[in-house]
Amino acid sequence: MSSSQSIQTRVVLLAGPSGSGKSSLAERSGLPLLRLDDFYKEGDDPTLPQVPGSADIDWDSPASWDADAAVGAIQELCRTGRTTVPVYDLSASARVDREALDIGPAPVFVAEGIFAADIVRRCQELGLLADALCLRGRPSTTFRRRLMRDLREGRKSVPFLLRRGWRLMRAERGIVARQSALGACPCDKQEALARLAAAGAPSMSAGPVGTVRPV
Repeated sequence: MSSSQSIQTRVVLLAGPSGSGKSSLAERSGLPLLRLDDFYKEGDDPTLPQVPGSADIDWDSPASWDADAAVGAIQELCRTGRTTVPVYDLSASARVDREALDIGPAPVFVAEGIFAADIVRRCQELGLLADALCLRGRPSTTFRRRLMRDLREGRKSVPFLLRRGWRLMRAERGIVARQSALGACPCDKQEALARLAAAGAPSMSAGPVGTVRPV
C-alpha cells in the first residue's frame, strides 16, 4: 500500500458498550461486516488483564484484545477485498478456527466491536477510515439486552455475567465518553443508520454483503 490514494475500500468503525446493539445494527446496514470480537486474546494468554480486586479476567479492557491483528485485517480488506479472520468462541475463550472473509468490490464495510474506537486514530492515519460511530442508549436497557444475549449464548458462567453486567451498567456513560474521546461519534440507532447509509450502505434492509467461508 503506497498511499491513502491507493485505497479503494474504507471502513466504518462501529463501537459502543457491550449489549448496545452494534451487531444487529451493522447487519441492518447492508454493508459487509468484520466482527472485531474475533480478535480477542485466548484465555491462556499471560498478558490478559484482571478486574481490579477480583480474579475475573477483564474482557472489557482493550488489553484483552489484539488490536494489531484487527488493524492488519482491516488493511487487507481495504487493499484487496479479502482477508482471513479467526473464529473466536467466547464461551471457551479461544480461537477455534479461521475463515476467509471476502467483501468483493464493496467501497465501504463495517468493523464492529467494543474496542473499535481504540483503532480510530490508526485507521485514520492509514487513510482507511470512512466514519467512526459509538452506539449509545439507556444503561438499564443495555444491561438487560446484554444479559439475555450472554445467557442465551452461554458466553460465561452466570455469576460472572451478573458481576460483569452490574459493573458495566454503572460504567456505561464513562465507556461512551471514553470512546467519544477516541474519535467515535456518539449516536442513537437512527442516527447511526443514517450515517452508515451516507457512508455507502447499498440497502438499509438487506443483509450483509460479505461472505464468510472456511479456510
